[in-house]
Amino acid sequence: MEKEKIRNLEVCFSPANFPFYQNKEESIIVIVDILRATTAICTAFEHKVAKIIPVATLEETYKYKNSGFLIAGERDGKVIEGADFGNSPYNFMGNAVKNKTIVITTTNGTQAVEMAKNCLDIVIGSFLNLNALCEMLIKQNKDVLILCAGWKNRFNLEDSIFAGAVAEKLNNEANYSLNCDSAMASVDLWQIAKNNILDYIEKSSHRHRLKKLGLDDVLEYCFTPNITKTIPVFKENYFVEISKL
Repeated sequence: MEKEKIRNLEVCFSPANFPFYQNKEESIIVIVDILRATTAICTAFEHKVAKIIPVATLEETYKYKNSGFLIAGERDGKVIEGADFGNSPYNFMGNAVKNKTIVITTTNGTQAVEMAKNCLDIVIGSFLNLNALCEMLIKQNKDVLILCAGWKNRFNLEDSIFAGAVAEKLNNEANYSLNCDSAMASVDLWQIAKNNILDYIEKSSHRHRLKKLGLDDVLEYCFTPNITKTIPVFKENYFVEISKL
């Protein structure tokens, strides 16, 4: 006899839709921006960054810069003026980030964080920490809402197929029901894409934006699963590795 599903998993395809989700205060919010913000954040914590402070506006970013913080920032894929780092995960490796606090602002990912910041439980998801993330979510045994950063409040493929990977795993391995059409649609997308993600992601508009800017060298890395077990969690106004709480 199949085990009764007692927890709900929902997928929000765009931050613009986030206000319409009724149970977000009781859910764990998983922020997803595969190309490239959440991949970069997971990479930073794998390489022993101390904290990451996400900010939504350039004005706030430069206030931190003027106070002596390292900043990482992009708009439309391009590094912002005065930034110490861009948004490539490769910028967040090794001694460049070890034991540092870094302020980050991006076109989509940090806007999603800003939208969700008043929720109680916020974590970062990427293919890099897929299994560790799912194991943590199952252990926590709370409802889950996956918030896809999308592209300027619009749907994108890369975040949505990741949401499908999480949804499939939690539905198959734990007591999670897929409680909205977007969750079921994300699983369908994942089923189509998972046997050859890089081939499928050629359809993604943001993949081609990055290619035009010469920034698609991280593509394979961004879709490599289970490189890290780190799970960045939001506390006060910054992300820290969950084991540090």
